[in-house]
Amino acid sequence: MSFPTLDQLIYRLIAAGLVLLVGFPVHEAAHAWAAYLQGDATAKMFGRLTLDPRVHLDKTGSVLLMISAVAGWVIGWAKPTPYNAANLRNHRNGEVLVALAGPAANMVVAVVAAIVFRLVVSLQLGLPIAVAIVLLYFIQYQVLLAIFNLLPIPPLDGSALLLRFLSPRQAWEVRGMLAQYGLIVLLVIVVLIGPVLAQVISTVTYALVGI
Repeated sequence: MSFPTLDQLIYRLIAAGLVLLVGFPVHEAAHAWAAYLQGDATAKMFGRLTLDPRVHLDKTGSVLLMISAVAGWVIGWAKPTPYNAANLRNHRNGEVLVALAGPAANMVVAVVAAIVFRLVVSLQLGLPIAVAIVLLYFIQYQVLLAIFNLLPIPPLDGSALLLRFLSPRQAWEVRGMLAQYGLIVLLVIVVLIGPVLAQVISTVTYALVGI
């Protein structure tokens, strides 16, 4: 087993810090704006239509993100964005649009960061190699946020997509079951498909940066 060097630990911590400052706020603000544009002002009333990290970050989720980044795997969360599905103009697909806005926003951030990464590498700007490494970690974390949140288990965003394709009765039954056992189901799924999920995240990351 190889242990990370001090430099690697520092790079991971910086990248995780960028997730707190950029990744989480972008994700939650995207949920808020998606709901607001569909007619629900709940997030606005709670001051969530902003990229200010202070209104989105959860203390426990933030601390766990930094600790897990040191360990080499990333887990953490921000405050869930409040919205009232009954206020959404698109009653059939509204919740799905709100849910998918977060992961989509993280992928946009990953693409922008990947363009910056390619420019830094190709133009040989004379910047420290540390900049490229931190960017690579940051891109990987954004891809992870996007893909992981698409898993169809509450409280992850993908659960809204799952429920959309069920009948109202099935959705009601599944929603109740997942609300009760969702965390256990999520842990089991992560254990079972963790290596596959990690491979998918790495493949997408390397494709974005051209490695």
